[in-house]
Amino acid sequence: MSIFELSRWTLRRRIAALCIIVGVLLSALAVFAVITAARNNRQLDDVLNRASPMRAAGESLNTAFVDQETGIRGFAITGRESNLTPYTTGMADEQRLVSRIEDLLEPDDTAIHADLDLVRQRGQAWHRDVAEPVIDAVRTEGAEAGRAQIAAGSTAAFDALRAAITQMQTDIGVLRAASAAAAKDSSQTMVAIQIAAAAIIILAGAGLLLLLDRLVSRPVVELAGQVREVAAGDYEKHIDSVGSPELASLAADVDGMRQKIVSDLAEVREARGQIEWVNDQLKVQAEELTRSNRDLEQFAYVASHDLQEPLRKVASFCQLLQRRYSGQLDERADQYIGFAVDGAQRMQRLINDLLAFSRIGRITAGFTDVDLGQVLTEVKSQLEVRAGEDAEISWAGLPTVEGEEPLLTTLFVNLIGNSLKFRRPDEPPVIRISAERDGGEWVVKVRDNGIGIEKEFADKVFVIFQRLHARDAYEGTGIGLAIVKKIVEYHGGRIWLDLDVEEGTSINFTLPVLAGTPDVEVPTTGEEANREVAA
Repeated sequence: MSIFELSRWTLRRRIAALCIIVGVLLSALAVFAVITAARNNRQLDDVLNRASPMRAAGESLNTAFVDQETGIRGFAITGRESNLTPYTTGMADEQRLVSRIEDLLEPDDTAIHADLDLVRQRGQAWHRDVAEPVIDAVRTEGAEAGRAQIAAGSTAAFDALRAAITQMQTDIGVLRAASAAAAKDSSQTMVAIQIAAAAIIILAGAGLLLLLDRLVSRPVVELAGQVREVAAGDYEKHIDSVGSPELASLAADVDGMRQKIVSDLAEVREARGQIEWVNDQLKVQAEELTRSNRDLEQFAYVASHDLQEPLRKVASFCQLLQRRYSGQLDERADQYIGFAVDGAQRMQRLINDLLAFSRIGRITAGFTDVDLGQVLTEVKSQLEVRAGEDAEISWAGLPTVEGEEPLLTTLFVNLIGNSLKFRRPDEPPVIRISAERDGGEWVVKVRDNGIGIEKEFADKVFVIFQRLHARDAYEGTGIGLAIVKKIVEYHGGRIWLDLDVEEGTSINFTLPVLAGTPDVEVPTTGEEANREVAA
């Protein structure tokens, strides 16, 4: 694998490769450590559980034979059977100790096997050639014969027996020393394995730190520095990274974001220029609107003073002509004079309504807390004559709102006046006013049982001077609902025609809830629950 291909490895791949290498090395050391530990345990077992017990058994075996030899001599001297006890006890110990040594031996302990066989053979020869003849002589011929046989005999057999035991002990010592040395070597090997594992871990940690520093830490610091330069305003600076492929990809993404920001900033600058141009145009239009408002105020002043005066004179003189010369001229002249009087009066009404419309929001007395229930009481009083004796007007649950009481009075006068005007000929008018809360505003409904409004005229009824009927069918200038709409909007509300009613007309409008009003419906008293006008 070339260095170029290695440099294209991702950080995750490099760390994974390092971890795999370290894992393989540590696993190999672990296997070697397990094998060494098992060998060390076996060697320690040879020292503690085989060689040392065999050596102790060999010493005890030597003592058992000495006890037997002592018992034989004592029995030969005294001839008493009690003095033969060490001999019998030593023989029992001999058998037990020989069996013990045989149990501890392994097949590969050939030297010790040979030594033990030699000890067994020489022991049997001593028993056969020395011990048993002395015992038989004492028991058959007396102690004197036994002593004579011992004196005549030789100690060579017993010395050979002890020499065989000594050789066996020497070979057992060699086994013990070899096992101890091997155990020591195994322990040193375990220490070396631990040192090697620690070295591998330290080197791997150092390599990982170097890898992270070279591929992550320093490139991240450099990347952060480039990003800070861009954040400081150098939007044309190209952002790149020489770290890991992941950081290079991140740098490319950041640079792509920089390019997008540069593009967006260019669009923002262009949009800002357009906005500044639009603001300049708005300023021009605002100045033009201010001038137009001044002209409108001047027109209102002229209409209320300069136009009213000649119009009153024309109307007055036309009325004088009508009263003084009515019947003195021909019928057509009377008709012309009537047209002139009606036109002058209608012109006066149009001018007055237009003045009232233009004053809404321009001439103000300030907002106060207005009880709509009291406003309806005042409206009832003003419309008492127009309502007639059979009209029924009722309201319930009307709240207190913030607004101008004269304008709100005008609002209800126009709405209820329209309901009275557009009544059904064969039914007494029934008008009901109610209110309910919807979030932060009151929805007020004015509903009647009149002739209603067709759906296709729903958007036209609030247009100034818009009439849906001929002038000779219903009086008025067609400005009433336009005034109502302007009053509602001046108070921050909206107005619409409810098209879902099956009979009559229902006009709904909203008014803001008075600040501090709890989010509950206004309680209705017995007086307000069903307040009627039957005039």
